[in-house]
Amino acid sequence: MAEPACVFLPDALVRLFPGAPRQVAVNAGSVAEAIAELERRWPGMADRLCDSSPAIRRHLKIFVEGERAGLDTPIRPGGEMLVMTAVSGG
Repeated sequence: MAEPACVFLPDALVRLFPGAPRQVAVNAGSVAEAIAELERRWPGMADRLCDSSPAIRRHLKIFVEGERAGLDTPIRPGGEMLVMTAVSGG
């Protein structure tokens, strides 16, 4: 089996799902598959990450290997996916 990818989740999201760690190993070939795996482990998490279209929610940014990613972005075995909440202020 391929080496799992590592997903890093923001504190704001982890607080909503008791037992969810900030860093999660998933077997996924794309961002969409990683989100599906998170949903399987913590039901409701996909709704926090994606809207009904489905698309990544506007207030979130997802990066794979440091590059901005979409749902169809591939994740290599042993790769990294980072979920970030938007930062705003003035």
